Amino acid sequence: MKNVTRRTALSAAAMMLGSLAGLAQAQGSAANYPNAPVRIVVGYSAGGPTDLAARLIAAKLQTALGQSVTVENRPGAGSNLASEIVARAEPDGYTLLMAAAPLTSNGHLYKNLKYDALRSFEPISQVMSAPSILAVHPNSAKTIAELIAMARKEPGKLSYGSSGAGGTQHLAGEMLQQKAGIQLIHVPYKGAAPALNDLLGGQVSMGFMTSLGSVPYFKEGKLRALAVASTKRLPQLPDLPTMAEAGLAGVEIDSWSGLLAPAKTPPEIVEKLQREVSKALASPDILEKLRSQGAVVVGSTPAEFRSFLAHEHQEMGKVIKSIKLSLD
Repeated sequence: MKNVTRRTALSAAAMMLGSLAGLAQAQGSAANYPNAPVRIVVGYSAGGPTDLAARLIAAKLQTALGQSVTVENRPGAGSNLASEIVARAEPDGYTLLMAAAPLTSNGHLYKNLKYDALRSFEPISQVMSAPSILAVHPNSAKTIAELIAMARKEPGKLSYGSSGAGGTQHLAGEMLQQKAGIQLIHVPYKGAAPALNDLLGGQVSMGFMTSLGSVPYFKEGKLRALAVASTKRLPQLPDLPTMAEAGLAGVEIDSWSGLLAPAKTPPEIVEKLQREVSKALASPDILEKLRSQGAVVVGSTPAEFRSFLAHEHQEMGKVIKSIKLSLD
């Protein structure tokens, strides 16, 4: 009996020593982080807003961390491919994800995803947001109230274009219909560019355009902006009211990008990355670059970003469920 007790005690001691050694190794690796190249995975092709955000941050992190920081574009499956890659990666801070708005809606649109938007990642920082702007042709309505009156007079006649089913522009249009009590025709395109072209040409009545790259069309008079779907006015268009100010509360939807790490990444690494991202976003060159594109620079804490993701996941889920949309 004594031998059994002694073996049990030795086994417990060995397990404790192993745990302490593992903890010391993890703490050491976090303290020395990074001592190898870091990659930021992007679920979209090069040249888009999420890719731009990743490359701007990567350049600053490379200088600050003293290690190579590269951007790896892995488009596919509505950005799910990139999210799955990072969700499966070692939680050591060497594989990161620059995610965008579909991260919080894809779980409601696709079945059997290999990641969970709220559980598979450690949020580091939201980098930027790009509020949606309700735009019409210059010959159309001058206010939200006028547009709603037109839609109610002839239900199902006015149309809105989007970059595709399930995207931010589509969901914004659905929110508009629900909050205003109107019926519109959804015209999905294969991307934002053809949707914009048909809005410019008057083939569709309206569209929700992300503020990224769209501001010049409003300033040049090629399109009329009616309201911004955000809680605050857009600094680049200070005279443009929010949806609530225009009399239609509850229509709020942003495109956004943010940096995440795999779940269980040591908090010391997450905090270090957040500090450096915050510094990068405060630098004049990045501020000017992003603001000139129509973005709102954020630079949130991990806790703030986690709360933001949970809110977005809930709100997008409500809209998607209400229209019974599935992309499987």
